[in-house]
Amino acid sequence: MKERPSRPSSRPGRRPRVAAGTSWDALAHWYDGWVGEGGSEHHRRLAIPTVLTLLDPHPGERILDVGAGQGVLVPFLARAGAVIVGIDASPRLLEMARRRHGRQATFLLGDATKLPAIEGLTASSFDAAVFLLSIQDMDPLDDVLAGTAWALRPGGQVVILLTHPSFRIPRQSGWGWDENRKLTYRRIDRYLTPLPVPLRPLAGEPPTRSFHRPLQSYVNGLSDHGLYLDRMVEVPAEQLTTGTSSKKADALARREIPLFLGLRAFKAKEGCGPAESTR
Repeated sequence: MKERPSRPSSRPGRRPRVAAGTSWDALAHWYDGWVGEGGSEHHRRLAIPTVLTLLDPHPGERILDVGAGQGVLVPFLARAGAVIVGIDASPRLLEMARRRHGRQATFLLGDATKLPAIEGLTASSFDAAVFLLSIQDMDPLDDVLAGTAWALRPGGQVVILLTHPSFRIPRQSGWGWDENRKLTYRRIDRYLTPLPVPLRPLAGEPPTRSFHRPLQSYVNGLSDHGLYLDRMVEVPAEQLTTGTSSKKADALARREIPLFLGLRAFKAKEGCGPAESTR
């Protein structure tokens, strides 16, 4: 599996029709060609089902989709009767989102690190926020989580789905084969140090960046802003395996070493502790 970010970055873009310099606006058509209107295989079979299970959207709930891209999550939230607002830094991706899902959601151009500055958003007005394979392309993380906490009502929830930071570190991890043990293993070169990782562009593409952070950065960052973790799901890639693997060890590794990590946290209600903050 290629170690590339799964969607464009949602970084700064204050002017309403100008993409942020790191928003991957130049990659919008390439990305849309890979993901498509309904999401890639990774989205359809793993990422979106995990998000929906954690989010459990209800009719009438206001949900903020941060890093919405071309809106692949929107139809699934709309089927549950949610009221959806999508945020992204790429005008081109938002144009695609509006064309395909404009009747199901409102899409706003904005900086995920400055949510309170986005016209159309107000404090404590969302029941939930969701990051579908987007948060690893946003920096600084503290500003993203602070803005998320600002947008959520007391008792609201945030769901984050990302490539697993402990096992899938761009350019700092990979698969290996131990001939003596007949074992496929995951090699981790570095983990604890936060790292902006430049990614190798495909032919004709500009370079991109992903931001690796250890798991503690997400757990502690959420807690620092009154967002208390209540659920974690580690998602293996075994469902993506097609045909019969030439090595049983490969199938075992796909089953045991997760590809994605799902986190759910709740914003504490006034006068309640973390354990009392669920809806």
